[in-house]
Amino acid sequence: MATSTHLAPTGQGLDHEVCYRAVRSRDRRFDGVFYTAVATTGIYCRPSCPARTPAPGNVSFHPTAASAQAAGYRACKRCIPDATPGSPEWDVAADVAGRAMRLIADGVVDRTGVEGLADFLGYSSRQLNRLLVHRLGAGPLALARARRAQTARILIESTHMGFSDVAFAAGFASVRQFNDTVREVYAASPSELRGRRGTGRDATGGIAMRLAVRTPFAGSALLEFLARRAVPGVETVRGTTYSRTLRLPHGHGVVSLVLTDQTSSGTAFVPATFALLDLRDTTAAVERTRRILDADCDPTAVAEAFAPDPVLGPLVERQLGLRVPGHVDGSELAARAVLGQQVSVAGARTTTARLVREHGQEVETGVEGLTHLFPDPAALSRLDPAQLPMPRARGRALVALGAALEAGDLRLERGVDRDAARAALLAVPGIGPWTSDYVGMRALGHPDLFLPTDTGTRDALRRLGRDPGQARVIAERWRPWRSYAQMYLWHSLTPAPRPHEET
Repeated sequence: MATSTHLAPTGQGLDHEVCYRAVRSRDRRFDGVFYTAVATTGIYCRPSCPARTPAPGNVSFHPTAASAQAAGYRACKRCIPDATPGSPEWDVAADVAGRAMRLIADGVVDRTGVEGLADFLGYSSRQLNRLLVHRLGAGPLALARARRAQTARILIESTHMGFSDVAFAAGFASVRQFNDTVREVYAASPSELRGRRGTGRDATGGIAMRLAVRTPFAGSALLEFLARRAVPGVETVRGTTYSRTLRLPHGHGVVSLVLTDQTSSGTAFVPATFALLDLRDTTAAVERTRRILDADCDPTAVAEAFAPDPVLGPLVERQLGLRVPGHVDGSELAARAVLGQQVSVAGARTTTARLVREHGQEVETGVEGLTHLFPDPAALSRLDPAQLPMPRARGRALVALGAALEAGDLRLERGVDRDAARAALLAVPGIGPWTSDYVGMRALGHPDLFLPTDTGTRDALRRLGRDPGQARVIAERWRPWRSYAQMYLWHSLTPAPRPHEET
């Protein structure tokens, strides 16, 4: 039996024997990696479903829940197969299927249709449908429908929202479509789903959810990373709760996450509360928040890869489940990366807070300390470098970045081609490899980037008895998880990591 989910076959080439062994062992690490459909019952399950293991001749395996639904199977009421983290395979994949999955999760099909998704990816609708059916077992409409059904189920079970609001928030075009889909996928009406699971209204009146992550999950380390960089006005940290404002397609919102360590076996859940100006933004808000958590990461695969390494092995042993903190807005992160060039984290935070205060968009959130949205690309492009509290060259780089984003010459959504985005970033005057790779690592979710010239990287290697001058060479053996290696090196400097560029 493979000991890592990354050793499991994925895509349409699922190996029946390997998948069946995972099902028979009820290994929770494979939840979300593939789905088991049972011909005799007409339902599909997660691999760890506690029900009696069906005979091998009665099961088939699917790479996505949408694929199982398209084949006519309903979701198991016992294991709730869509209540799992996403597939780590599709999370890190740089190909068209992986990019499409990330964009669909962000609600692109709901907002722009299949044509919009295909245009973004540079394919015709017909080509894209054929490609996704071949790779994922379902086309873009079926994948988007599965995502809407999942969002609807979560809202039905975890909130007191009316069903028409749930339908609206999940992205359905009508209440009738919502009812039909829920009945078809879950073999239950919305009322039956709500009655079965009960509800838990959040005391603040927001939308309370639980976001699935694979364990171990180092929530405290993630909170610490975010707290050290939290920009006043946009982000706050109180106790174990991290909150921030969100710029969303139809308005603004706020998310609050309770971040604690989760060590139980399998899947854990991070409490999240959303306050949204427009319920149509629910899907986008949830997906962008999941990026902060690096929710689809397979920490076991990362730990197994690093365990034998003389540098990283001891660090992983001390802190399992470290994540690469993603970001809700690639444009914001790129601007913050420019502001952080060649200064300390504290210095960058001070400068960024001033920029937000003077050029951000004021918003009412009802949350103490959250008063602004980060300046959008248009606002950045209109800045005068001479008036900014930073070296003139860095100010010009910030303005040029805003102009490139505003003109569409640079796109930093999660579904973009990562190599093309890196090239476009490097074409902006004043942006070098450190900034572009930092953005790729956190905004685009690239799992295999490393910052050899970073001061924190060099300090960490020096403390660990390694020559910082050999950082690039040393990191070669950490592929394909160098972004996680970077996080372990920074974390080794706790409580004083200093991730900024070497001059």
